[in-house]
Amino acid sequence: MHSCLAFVPVAIKSTGKPCSFLYQVGYLPRSSSTTRLGLLLLPSNSIADTSTLSLLAPSLRFELTTTISKPRSGRRQLTSTPATMLPENPVVADTCAAFIAGGVALFFLLLWQETAKRGIFDQKLNRKFVHVSIGLVFMLCWPLFSSGLQGAFFASLTPGLNIFRMLLLGLGKWKDEATVKSMSRYGDHRELLKGPLYYATTITLACLVYWRTSPIAIALICNLCAGDGLADIVGRRFGTQKLPYNRNKSIAGSVAMASAGFLTSIGYMYYFSSFGYVQESWGMALGFLVVSLASALVESLPISTELDDNLTVSLTSALIGSLVF
Repeated sequence: MHSCLAFVPVAIKSTGKPCSFLYQVGYLPRSSSTTRLGLLLLPSNSIADTSTLSLLAPSLRFELTTTISKPRSGRRQLTSTPATMLPENPVVADTCAAFIAGGVALFFLLLWQETAKRGIFDQKLNRKFVHVSIGLVFMLCWPLFSSGLQGAFFASLTPGLNIFRMLLLGLGKWKDEATVKSMSRYGDHRELLKGPLYYATTITLACLVYWRTSPIAIALICNLCAGDGLADIVGRRFGTQKLPYNRNKSIAGSVAMASAGFLTSIGYMYYFSSFGYVQESWGMALGFLVVSLASALVESLPISTELDDNLTVSLTSALIGSLVF
């Protein structure tokens, strides 16, 4: 129940120094750690008194939600906190965020499993839809988590659990034909021990090692998901002209990979920048272009076919990213 107090300005007495603002405590809606403050701003060179305050326009008033903490010195500090629907306890909040992120990823996974069972798309195309979407929608949920190691750990739980899931499915210890069909090229459960396993491992390490403040994490996931996924989709449809050094790859597929990886990285750069995790810049954009071009080049080499492009693209993105960022 919110019990508001009337806004009564309080003047700061002159001590020889100009005052910058005045404030009056309003109410305590949740707990003693969160207080709404009504602020009246004054010019930094003015001295406040009650007659001056009465002349201020109401439009100069605003409310600022702050957290009040008491340091060892005993003085109160005001630290801005963003509005959130998650619990105030950081561990509980990160746990809720993990369930939300896992639920979003699971929704898309079940969606592509259903399309695979119904045969709506070609099996290889359906597999690439899984490849493109899961990592990208999961990364959209990263702002739900707290900063630092704790947030990174809780975020890594979803892809980390998928590592064990791929191992159990790939080794035949767990039967799930829908998942195998949606993630494999030929319906063989042993395929999950390669591409899908590398995929889950890459996203897990992107959380734990780089997290959302590093452009390497953005480049890593965007080139793995959007770049590599679109390369196969576009290459199969429009890849009539093959690369001279690898007849299994096409020029259209390589161009699509570099373009998709780069543009998606730019999109996530602005997305994370809006939360203050990274600072967008032309230098960062150029770095994303270099990483995407290098990843597309390595993906087009025969060694990527022999090993697995999920592995070679991830390693290339991490290595080049560490050099350019």
